[in-house]
Amino acid sequence: LMYHAPGRNREFNAFALDKSYYGPFDETTCIDWTDDSKCFAVGSKDMTTWIFGAERWANLIYYSLGGHKDIIVGCFFEKDSLDMYTVSQEGTLCVWESDTELEGLRNDDDDVEEIIREDGETRGDVIKGRTDTPKQVEGIKNVRYSQRSKHYFNKAGDFNKLTAAAFHKKTHILVTGFASGAFHLHELPEFDLIHSLSISDQRISTIAMNPTGDWIGFGCSGLGQLLVWEWQSESYVFKQQGHFNNMNSLAYSPDGQYLVTGGDDGKVKVWNTNSGLCFVTFTEHSSSVTNVAFTSSGFVVVSASLDGTVRAFDLHRYRNFRTMTSPRPAQFSSLAVDSSGELVCAGSQDSFEIFLWSMQTGRLLEVLSGHEGPVSSLCFSPVQSVLASVSWDKTVRLWDMLDSWETKETLRLTSDGLAVTYRPDGQELAVASLDGEITFWNPQTGGQAGSIAGRHDLQMGRKETEKITAKQSAKGKSFTSLCYSADGESILAGGQSKCVCIYNIKEHVLMKKFEISCNLSLDAMEEFLDRRKMTEFGSLSLVDEGTGDGDGVELSLPGVKRGDMSSRRFKPEIRVSSLCFSPTGRSWAAASTEGLLIYSLDASLVFDPYDLDMDVTPASIRQQVKKKEWASAILLSFRLNEMPLIREVLEAVPYDQITVVCSSLPDVYVDKLLNFVASTLEKSNHLQFYLSWAQCLLTLHGQKLKNRSGAVLPTVQQLLKSIQRHSDDLSKLCDWNIYNIRYAAALSKQRGMKRTAAESLSDEEEEEEVAMDSGEFRGEEKK
Repeated sequence: LMYHAPGRNREFNAFALDKSYYGPFDETTCIDWTDDSKCFAVGSKDMTTWIFGAERWANLIYYSLGGHKDIIVGCFFEKDSLDMYTVSQEGTLCVWESDTELEGLRNDDDDVEEIIREDGETRGDVIKGRTDTPKQVEGIKNVRYSQRSKHYFNKAGDFNKLTAAAFHKKTHILVTGFASGAFHLHELPEFDLIHSLSISDQRISTIAMNPTGDWIGFGCSGLGQLLVWEWQSESYVFKQQGHFNNMNSLAYSPDGQYLVTGGDDGKVKVWNTNSGLCFVTFTEHSSSVTNVAFTSSGFVVVSASLDGTVRAFDLHRYRNFRTMTSPRPAQFSSLAVDSSGELVCAGSQDSFEIFLWSMQTGRLLEVLSGHEGPVSSLCFSPVQSVLASVSWDKTVRLWDMLDSWETKETLRLTSDGLAVTYRPDGQELAVASLDGEITFWNPQTGGQAGSIAGRHDLQMGRKETEKITAKQSAKGKSFTSLCYSADGESILAGGQSKCVCIYNIKEHVLMKKFEISCNLSLDAMEEFLDRRKMTEFGSLSLVDEGTGDGDGVELSLPGVKRGDMSSRRFKPEIRVSSLCFSPTGRSWAAASTEGLLIYSLDASLVFDPYDLDMDVTPASIRQQVKKKEWASAILLSFRLNEMPLIREVLEAVPYDQITVVCSSLPDVYVDKLLNFVASTLEKSNHLQFYLSWAQCLLTLHGQKLKNRSGAVLPTVQQLLKSIQRHSDDLSKLCDWNIYNIRYAAALSKQRGMKRTAAESLSDEEEEEEVAMDSGEFRGEEKK
């Protein structure tokens, strides 16, 4: 399908279908355009490559290229030419040469009507409902292709399936990726190998090159890897890897700067919330990580796993410094750390017990028994030594952690308990149960304070293999994760659905519903099944593709979350496994099938209302300085971003106007100005002037800067570095001056004392002493 792309004007239907092309017999795999957009090539699974004209060319309507024995992975035009390269899965490269240049394409509809068939064997090409055939007009020669050469990647005899390819037209470099995780760089058309390297042990799924051709991006879907490689220096520019299976839980650090996540792949990852990048991965667990938590210090991460261990990781040295286990092997499904960071407890899903350890020693302190079902969630009170645990036995138990380690209170639920959480002030407890309700309790009195029936807000979808409607299946769904907002006035709830609901606790009303994904490749996204997949025999998705022994797709057992691995393909179901509110109250995060999602109120901080237009020139900026419009001149100079001009404007501001100008600056420019002051202060002689700017900016905008401390931290560190350097220089100079002054003072004092002593002597002795003293002083002066 060829569409007109959206333009600058906003339209209701931005993509307008222009033409539909029919040629390949199987699915299309790749597309490439010529540089002037006159033609495009399409590769297909039927081992052919088709070249179509984007307009009605007289000498090129379509052309089919063969020569391959497997699926076409990539097809690429040469720069400003119709010459082509095609790459297939079995590791073959074909070089095609055209007998016509791009300028030789004729657009002559009048001549086309006068058809003279070249031969009778033609194939129809339906474009907008019309059937055109290849024809040759008198004097116009049809475009022809010939195979110039053919090259093979697998020369050693070991078959390695080629899975991805990319071509950079300016440098003539072809990058090919293989199923073994290796990639090759070749220079075309000579097919000279530049270098080959293995970057992963998984299949390379996709490759991209930047406009200059220096950096190559690789994506490996098997492990969720993303790599950027600079091939000239043979070094990594960027390397990231996510969880390659479901993400089960997450937790914010106390300052909101970091997020820790645990997944089914047994990995614990720590992410920077500002950059969105993972900076450390712990792989000590041998099974799924079910829960993670930060201690109050923010430098220790604790994780519970189905492998029967609870591990503590140090974020200073990046090591596993404590491993806690139970006397009998148990699968831990829940975890909690108290506010002091001293007590760690984990709930078992097979023995129905809660295990309590000391963080300092790693010793098991107590085993708390009493629940009659799997312990689904644990939470410590923020203000007291009380542990709340919820279980499938329809009870919430409050345990006294101070001295007795016994049940302090038991709260009865109407259904199985799934999640429990304390309000940040510790005065309220929220519990999610299997019947879709959220109940609120007073932990001091043990009385119920209210409830929210949230089942209808979940907005369930229907899975492809389900025999019942979404409305019926929603009766068995519920919230599985709860989290209070930082102020305790709202609560976030998520579960087996694509929606996250935020409720007002006081009014018990739904405030907002967030739809976390619109990815239709995930299961249970739509309420009704796609009618295009419905036949008289039922849904097409119930038929397993391929030559299997069975008669169709086996229906999955109840409770299966990850799909049946024995089926040829399965669609992961959309769900929210964990929610967490940032301690700053400005953002919240969700762990879902889509990955780790962060929703923030601070998106407006990057909004910049000052657009660069014709008026932003050095002359207009100096005009603003003459008018004494200091704030406006500073903003315009930052828009132009010329350092000498910014310095000129800044140093033109009178000293007594600095506070006024700082208070009128928009938030966007506070960071920029602070960064400029920090870098200029290091080299400038105007020490007090720039220190006054820094002091005013930090004093007036300190709270807002603190909220986004992660982004401002490098600037503040640079400022500290500059101030420290000046402090060191000045302190040395001042110390040197102080010592010189002390020496001069001591010397003058010594001379005065000698004069006093000389005056008290007799006249005869005085003459001799004076003569001797004068000789001594002359000697000192000579020295």
